[in-house]
Amino acid sequence: MLSAVRIAAIGSPLSIAALVCFAGQVLAHEHHMDDIPEGEAVSAEPIDTILWIHIGIQILSFGIVFPTGMVLGIVRSRWHVPLQTLGAVLAIVGYFLGHEHGGRQFAPNVHASMATMLMLMLLMQVVLGVYLKLHLEKGVHAQIRRYTLMIHGMMGKAMPVASWVQMLFGGITALGFCRDDHLGQCLAHFIMGSAFIGYGITLTILLLVGQVWLKRSGRSQEFFDSLLIAAWGCVNTFTEHRWGGPWGKNDLQHTSMGIVWWCAGLLGVWLSRKRDGRPKRNLFPAVVIVLTGWAMSAHPQELELSTHVHSVFGYTLMAAGAVRIVEISFVLRDQNSISETDNEETNSFQYLTPFLLYTSGFLFMGATEEQMALLATAHVSHVSYILLLYSISFLLFLFVSMVLHLYASYAWPLDAQSKSLANGGLKDHVHAGQVDRRVRDAEEFELEGLMSEDEVSEESAGAAGRRKENGRPTF
Repeated sequence: MLSAVRIAAIGSPLSIAALVCFAGQVLAHEHHMDDIPEGEAVSAEPIDTILWIHIGIQILSFGIVFPTGMVLGIVRSRWHVPLQTLGAVLAIVGYFLGHEHGGRQFAPNVHASMATMLMLMLLMQVVLGVYLKLHLEKGVHAQIRRYTLMIHGMMGKAMPVASWVQMLFGGITALGFCRDDHLGQCLAHFIMGSAFIGYGITLTILLLVGQVWLKRSGRSQEFFDSLLIAAWGCVNTFTEHRWGGPWGKNDLQHTSMGIVWWCAGLLGVWLSRKRDGRPKRNLFPAVVIVLTGWAMSAHPQELELSTHVHSVFGYTLMAAGAVRIVEISFVLRDQNSISETDNEETNSFQYLTPFLLYTSGFLFMGATEEQMALLATAHVSHVSYILLLYSISFLLFLFVSMVLHLYASYAWPLDAQSKSLANGGLKDHVHAGQVDRRVRDAEEFELEGLMSEDEVSEESAGAAGRRKENGRPTF
């Protein structure tokens, strides 16, 4: 174990050196735009093999390796450093390939600008990680280490969100979309679609590993849902139309949708608590989702393909809201979970709502004007396209579930619970101990290897003393 950690610690400075070296070469590289037609964002050449490799490597590093490494860091696994080092090496190689490709040429774009910012963010993460591995804990370093650890954790958790945005920018740039008059509807589709996917991921986290945190908060899940719905509705009310100007063909529908969101959100917030202050479930966030899906299913479109995709998007969103209503009312019967003593127990029906939200998000992001025109020109049927988007939703749900399973396996292993029960411990006591440890692990972002040997010894001695005081055997 120690040898692996030392190798990873040595590899991090090498990653820094390689990153600086490659960054210098990239900044010196100039993009040629001779073949880009006037008024266009990309040339007519196809994407070459090097650029496809760049896309694959960056999806692997930023989309899979870094999120998995983030979870391993939260649970303080010894594999956090090696995995993040691998991700950094892959990201450096992908960054370099992205500036050395041939074939299709691109005008200056947001994807290239954000790539530099993302790599600087990665560089800062590597530097902070190396500093933490040096175990400088005396004098002023004690305070520096505390804030370094906090910043390292915050940036690590922000990396998946930044990576998601950058991958969306990459797809938009590759096709030359979302410029000039198309920018507004692109922003609406990609922001709202990402919001649905983010909502689905949040529901999955709360469903599988977040019930303890939700119970500690003293709020029902609908309180947070309704609060966000109200805030989002206020934004939509005042941004979907340029006030003082003429009303567009869809402005009124978008604005009215924002109004119903903040109205229903305020009602949901009010109904999320009982008279004595205890949390209470309610159905109004789900009702808002149903209304939004119904409105979008009837959204007027110019192309037949776009009409079909928007209709299926609306039906999927309506299904997500309807399933949520059934879940709260008939599966959970207004409780937070199906079992008050075992928060890991999940009814199979509860997986439907987050999955349908994932799918709704991908359908909405894939229904921009330019995408629909491109698919119609290529004679792609709406059935094939929608099935493809559903397939991507299955894969995302699979990845999120796997990462959460990895977290749960480290945070509260099943064999530890079995040993405690075999030694005569009461189930309630075991559950309480698990609750404390889950909450503590969720709030910390520190590697097991970052703790010095003295700290580990002191912590182990203190834990053993507490067990003896409680009259329980030490293991």
